Amino acid sequence: MKTPLVHIGTIGKPHGVRGLVHLHSCIENPKDLETYGELVDDHSERWTICWQSEKVAALYDSQKKRMDNRTAVEKLTNRKLFVPKSLLPEPDEDEFYYSDLVGLQAKIKHDDQTEELFGTVYLVHDYGAGVSLEIKRGEGENAIIPFTKLCFPHIDIKSGWLEVCPPNEVEVRPSDVEDQS
Repeated sequence: MKTPLVHIGTIGKPHGVRGLVHLHSCIENPKDLETYGELVDDHSERWTICWQSEKVAALYDSQKKRMDNRTAVEKLTNRKLFVPKSLLPEPDEDEFYYSDLVGLQAKIKHDDQTEELFGTVYLVHDYGAGVSLEIKRGEGENAIIPFTKLCFPHIDIKSGWLEVCPPNEVEVRPSDVEDQS
């Protein structure tokens, strides 16, 4: 079984001409990126980092050779950095990693306590203005819903589902109803 990886940072634009990069952290304490040792990117290349200032880092390849020119690091812009989930601390009782949400079944609970399958969590989006979940409902039919307590009042990671209460702005139709427009 393949070890699950967790996205913990993204390589940004170059900083200067000596191979430094802006590094965008996805974890609470950006300094911890350095402590995880070797990181793997979305092209299966391995990197270690060394912070130079608050948001600027030097990159070292798998042979421990420092990237030392702007041209080389320009090609790495927007690469995502990952670590094996096993290196991360276990979340507390009511906590989870966003990556744990992918694959969960999204269910709507009706007033009569019956449940309806809404879809499956396909992606977690976080662009800085708030997290949203993309739920795959059927072939080519996805819904993007803000990840708030109001829209997702109950999450049961161990059982593999979460409750969804789509806001009025999200059109909810049975997947067997064809579009009339």
